[in-house]
Amino acid sequence: MTNRTLAISCVVWTVAVAALMASSDEPIQPIPPARIANAAMVELGKKLFFDPRLSRSGFISCNSCHNLSLGGTDNLRTSIGHGWQEGPINSPTVLNASLNLAQFWDGRAKDLQEQAGGPIANPGEMASTHVLAVDVIASIPGYVDEFSRVFRTRDVTIERITESIAAFEETLVTPNSRFDQWLAGDATALSSQERAGYDVFKRTGCPMCHNGPAAGGTSFRRMGVVEPYQTASHAVGRVAVTGSEADRQSFKVPTLRNVELTYPYFHDGAVDTLGDAVDVMGRVQLGHRFTPDENASVVAFLRTLTGDMPSFALPRLPPSSDRTPRPTPFR
Repeated sequence: MTNRTLAISCVVWTVAVAALMASSDEPIQPIPPARIANAAMVELGKKLFFDPRLSRSGFISCNSCHNLSLGGTDNLRTSIGHGWQEGPINSPTVLNASLNLAQFWDGRAKDLQEQAGGPIANPGEMASTHVLAVDVIASIPGYVDEFSRVFRTRDVTIERITESIAAFEETLVTPNSRFDQWLAGDATALSSQERAGYDVFKRTGCPMCHNGPAAGGTSFRRMGVVEPYQTASHAVGRVAVTGSEADRQSFKVPTLRNVELTYPYFHDGAVDTLGDAVDVMGRVQLGHRFTPDENASVVAFLRTLTGDMPSFALPRLPPSSDRTPRPTPFR
């Protein structure tokens, strides 16, 4: 990083902090831009995020279910895993995931690094093992050289693989949405309908769950507070982690950032449109039935939460060697 780039980054960060302070009385705060502490590790993590060789089939990468061209998800009701298995739950967006209090819908991973290791060894997802994944990466000379530069050792471990992926994912934030611009003082950033939608959003109690820079991701809530939520999903929620019946059907509150891109909605992916999602949430969580005008206004407001997407060149992955374990895509 040059001195000029560093200076610009510091100015951008200072502006973001000032905007955050100015909007501290609002339930949602601006997203600050990414701060890159180790550019070499981020670049390595980017390669690993896009590398399908971490999967047994050699076909599925992190980007398969968290597609950065599709809002950090796959826009499917549930994701497709190894051997075309149907996943048990909707794939949450990886965008702004660093702002979550924990990872996965049930919060079973404490951070992005722990989350990154889960799908690799999950038989219904990437269907590899941590041992096999390490063997694959350690057999690729280009990766070994890069690990040596980043970690000062040629020893490839699953911890270093997941730490690198997490470092890349931490950069996947989406600042500078029109709503953030409005929070920073640009009164022209939102239309009258969008401002009305934000007022309805606040008045009906949505910020009880959807608050903070990510407009969510910082708490667990039971799905169906006022009336039962009807679903065909077998997901049980946080009870699978805590063992407490009080946590049955309790899920991490999803971020509303970029929500227009992350359909279908909810942990079961059962709702396809943002308007329908607003209606369901009002009814089962708040006991409020939105009028058509209210619904349209809230949807208009939610669309202002779409920020600047991460922008980077696609990585060129290092070639396998003669001793790289070959993928097994078919049974």
